Amino acid sequence: MHKSPSLLQWFAFHAILVVVGIAAIYPVLWVVKLALTPDQAFAAGFNPFPIAIDPETGKWMLVASLDNFIDVVSTTDSTGSWLFGRQLFNSVVVSLLTAAIGLALAVTSGYAMSRWAFPGRDNAMGFLLITQMFPGLVMLIPLYILLQQLHLLDSLMGLALVYSTTSVPFCAWNMKGYFDTIPKDLEEAAMLDGATRWQTFWQVILPLARPALAVTALFSFMTAWNEFILAATLMGSERAYTLPVVLQQYVGDFGASWGHFAAGAILVSIPVMVLFFILQRHLVEGLTAGSVKG
Repeated sequence: MHKSPSLLQWFAFHAILVVVGIAAIYPVLWVVKLALTPDQAFAAGFNPFPIAIDPETGKWMLVASLDNFIDVVSTTDSTGSWLFGRQLFNSVVVSLLTAAIGLALAVTSGYAMSRWAFPGRDNAMGFLLITQMFPGLVMLIPLYILLQQLHLLDSLMGLALVYSTTSVPFCAWNMKGYFDTIPKDLEEAAMLDGATRWQTFWQVILPLARPALAVTALFSFMTAWNEFILAATLMGSERAYTLPVVLQQYVGDFGASWGHFAAGAILVSIPVMVLFFILQRHLVEGLTAGSVKG
């Protein structure tokens, strides 16, 4: 018979949860505080909220302001063009291209490795794992030379191709593992009904693999959205920068605009959070719900 926890155990368990929750959210509150505080200095203290004591009245007062967000969003270049809008466009385009290219290559290669025992398959899968052991920085010089020869330096397409090479190995392994869980009987039944291999793949397998597709697309998108070193090296023009490179500009050798940096960090995080909430419903759907009836 299951014994219900005592009041002390219940209190201790929830107290631990509260402490862990506070520890997790405390840095986020500090970023929000820096973003809402007009002063660019890094304020010391344990207070994570944008409030302070009024020296005249001795009462707590709110010191929040949206000036940092306005300054970041309204950034312009030397010609007066809206620079932040262009850099946001760069990040969105590069991330979407990376997700599209990575997903297309990962889906086809993962399906091939899952369904066909061709010569060298195991070696190819092992090679994909080996490539994940090396950071993208190791390949920076050869990638730079290749893009220079192809005249793709300082271009969004070139950066998207570079990001795709780093995301495809993981995505292919992820899709291969998921395709292994889908019964081959479904494909055989579809082909007995007259469907071609492509129709079976497109109309039967991919709809069942929506959870894996969502995870793979999200991973590819976040890989491109958050990457800094390759973008800073391969993109030389200010109008070609992506948002992580822009954030680095607020932290210099002789000082840092912490308010602008925090505001920019929040703005950069919003699209990823929105994308996650859009895709999360696909992660909890049944893998083959309703695929086999009667």
